[in-house]
Amino acid sequence: MALNYRQLMGLTLPDAVNAYTQRDTMLYALGVGLGADPMDERQLRFVYEEGLKAMPSMAVVLGHPGMWIKDPQYGLDWVKGVHGEQGFTIHKQPLPTAATVIGRTKVTAIVDKGKEKGAIMYSERQILDQASGELLASLTQSYFLRGDGGFGGPDGPTPPVHGLPDSAPEKTLDLPTLPRAALIYRLSGDYNPLHADPKVAKAAGFPRPILHGLCTFGVATHAILAGYCDYDPARLTGMQARFSSPVYPGETIRAEMWKNGNVVSFRARVLERDVVVLNNGRADLGA
Repeated sequence: MALNYRQLMGLTLPDAVNAYTQRDTMLYALGVGLGADPMDERQLRFVYEEGLKAMPSMAVVLGHPGMWIKDPQYGLDWVKGVHGEQGFTIHKQPLPTAATVIGRTKVTAIVDKGKEKGAIMYSERQILDQASGELLASLTQSYFLRGDGGFGGPDGPTPPVHGLPDSAPEKTLDLPTLPRAALIYRLSGDYNPLHADPKVAKAAGFPRPILHGLCTFGVATHAILAGYCDYDPARLTGMQARFSSPVYPGETIRAEMWKNGNVVSFRARVLERDVVVLNNGRADLGA
């Protein structure tokens, strides 16, 4: 069954109501590697209830609509789908460590790159506090549908990417991941079996389960907080990056960063394979 462009384009998904607790906030931070040094009190503030703070990137798991792409009515080869890009903007600083939120997700564009090249689906999600109706965060993302190109849709336009400096990085930070990192991270709500089931991973063309792209994104957020925010989450107001290659749990992620005013440009590479896994990254810092 081919991708159902008419049904997908402009699709607004039902509101996703998501109640989360401080335990969920701590679990998310553990999933992206915070607390690796239990004596580092700056990291402890994200994984311990005393004075708990939420990671800004936790916004990406709030109000998640679930694995709706598996619904056969949309005609998507979901097994071959991978995250393409992700961005967030925090509108209310800091994110609450416990709340009930509403996630409102809509498909904004689908680009057909051709039968051999796949398709790109773009979506947006608003995260609102259920009690007040206040907008907490807004998210943008793209999903690379490797098995769904050639459906006859438009071949553009695609959003511009953030350029990186040609110079050597101003700062680097190496952050190892655990072999079980994907199994921890999935408990924050992304249960795609690609990240847990070896059989599904092999069917998708990977030798073993891969780390969630959003987990890699969270590791990069950790690097920005450590490198430029002194672990103060209120200083990071937005972030975006492209996923350029998968990470396998247990690999070491090196963040390479440049600062220009209130903008930090970054990319991330896996040291063991010398492969760039996040590219064209941009983080926006508050005044």
